[in-house]
Amino acid sequence: MNEKTIIVGTDFSQGSYVALDVATDIANKLNANIELIWVCKEKNLFSDEQTKALRGLAMEKLQSLAEQYGKKMLRTAIEPKIMDGKVASVIAKEAERVNASMIVIGTNGASGFEKYWMGSTAVRIVQEANCPTLSIREGFNYHKNLERIVAPLNMTENSRQKIPVVANMAKLFGSTVHLVGLVEQQSEASTIDIYLRQAENYLRDAGVPYQSERILTKNLSAEILEYASAISADLIIITTEQENLLSTLFIGTHAQQIIHHSLIPVLSSHPRDIGSLAR
Repeated sequence: MNEKTIIVGTDFSQGSYVALDVATDIANKLNANIELIWVCKEKNLFSDEQTKALRGLAMEKLQSLAEQYGKKMLRTAIEPKIMDGKVASVIAKEAERVNASMIVIGTNGASGFEKYWMGSTAVRIVQEANCPTLSIREGFNYHKNLERIVAPLNMTENSRQKIPVVANMAKLFGSTVHLVGLVEQQSEASTIDIYLRQAENYLRDAGVPYQSERILTKNLSAEILEYASAISADLIIITTEQENLLSTLFIGTHAQQIIHHSLIPVLSSHPRDIGSLAR
């Protein structure tokens, strides 16, 4: 497909509405269309008549949202869709089919039409998707000014591969990037300093403002969340590190903890999806 597409999953909860609001802003900046998807996964629990009524109600809600949020779209449109199956697999496969630029989902939406979007679902979507996934916790106060982006770097080589995505997001929103080099022992300091310099050079060449520091810590995920809170960050961008031989099934535990516990949006990408940052 020539046109850019952003996939937004909804369960009609408040969290998914925040996700759609963020997605419309990103879509305007990328000149991308939005596919707004509700996944019907409980049809075996209802009669055919009940399922038909459920889908009809869902489509009414989708069309209402598409009309409401479509007014915010400058040059592109929102297409409502109902799909069937397991939520994570359906969203990931549709993103692959349309070569989506991004998936945007709300998490912990427990007060809406259905309680699909718990943190575990977000993690499964990140695992299965072949494009970056932006997860946004219900209750996030989106003010459309992503001023500060946190980009953590650790000793794994893949962590640097997020930097092109970081630079692109920063340029879209006019953000300052906060590079954070995380080491678990002092002997790693010289290596992480090299990684930081490489990232700094990339951002400098891209014309992106940045700040950079190294932190010694024993808990990488907790440190990232604490740092993001301390600077009032608006976005965390992570690489979903693969930590074992089951890399095709499980993302790293640090990524899972950040997705589960972050109060601000988290943009997650697999290393294979975003290219590499040359040494």
